[in-house]
Amino acid sequence: MAERAVTSIAGPLPVRDPVWTRLRDDAVRMAASEPTLASFVHATILNHGYLEQALAYHLAHKLGNDDLGALQVHHVLDQAFDDDPQIGTQVRADLSAIYDRDPAVSTLVEPFLFFKGFHSLQAYRVTHWLWAKDRRALAFHFQSRISEVFGVDIHPAAQIGSGVMIDHGTGVVIGETAVVEDDVSLLQGVTLGGTGKESGDRHPKIRRGVLIGAGAQILGNTEIGAYSRIGAGSVVLKPVPAGSTAVGVPAKVVGRAGCDRPAMEMNQLIDEMPGDYQI
Repeated sequence: MAERAVTSIAGPLPVRDPVWTRLRDDAVRMAASEPTLASFVHATILNHGYLEQALAYHLAHKLGNDDLGALQVHHVLDQAFDDDPQIGTQVRADLSAIYDRDPAVSTLVEPFLFFKGFHSLQAYRVTHWLWAKDRRALAFHFQSRISEVFGVDIHPAAQIGSGVMIDHGTGVVIGETAVVEDDVSLLQGVTLGGTGKESGDRHPKIRRGVLIGAGAQILGNTEIGAYSRIGAGSVVLKPVPAGSTAVGVPAKVVGRAGCDRPAMEMNQLIDEMPGDYQI
């Protein structure tokens, strides 16, 4: 059992953390099976006492540069994780979501070490914390670095829930007033953007359990209903009802979502069902 030391009046207390335990076990096996990576795996995971500590180390070494060194970045990440334990809960849910949904993943250590969709989302969570603390200049610095390093651009003010999977990550853009609820899956090239120079609340609202295919563009303050699917390459300008599938340019609703939990099933095959389902 992996343990994290938690401060209390009586002293450190052990806390059970199944995700951290599984991650460490996977890391031990990776280090043993690939000696070339052993030092990296030890430095990034096995030398740390809990998940947030390992993640802060890993992200700091990716995001540090001449403007803000890895040690300074590490300090900011530690501040965020210590101040808001909810971030750690979200990290664990996101990591578990990738393991559960991505057929290319067989261990937790793979996305933790190598998947930039996961890295960019967790780094965004720190920018969101900075934004809430009114440390906006630093939040924008990290947003810029996340975009440079991972190819993912998420505004610090965007609201993103837990259990979210950004698969591949490249080219994902999420605007300032966008909302992404829990258990959403989205693939590369997705834009949750505005329609022009309008101000105020101007970005999409993605409800729980939605699956968004590669290259889909969802524009404006429009709602994608819970447990819906958006087909790859679609341009969505109008609301999509809950439990529906929308495809095309501009997108039209062509049927039901095909299952109760499309973001979990990751089934992107769409059988067109013409009829009353239109937007």
